[in-house]
Amino acid sequence: MDNKQKINCTVTSCKYNKNKEQECTLEQIMVTPVQECKTTNPDESMCSSYKYNNQMQ
Repeated sequence: MDNKQKINCTVTSCKYNKNKEQECTLEQIMVTPVQECKTTNPDESMCSSYKYNNQMQ
């Protein structure tokens, strides 16, 4: 049984985003909490695996 999850991404500036399919090409991501943010909403976390795609310019 294959338990791999698919990670969808719409952050076009990230170098790991396969834009046409809106998929993340990393095998795993690091999600970390945003410091001093206690909203109980998704904005409390962020993808720490993000890398800027400097090829977009």
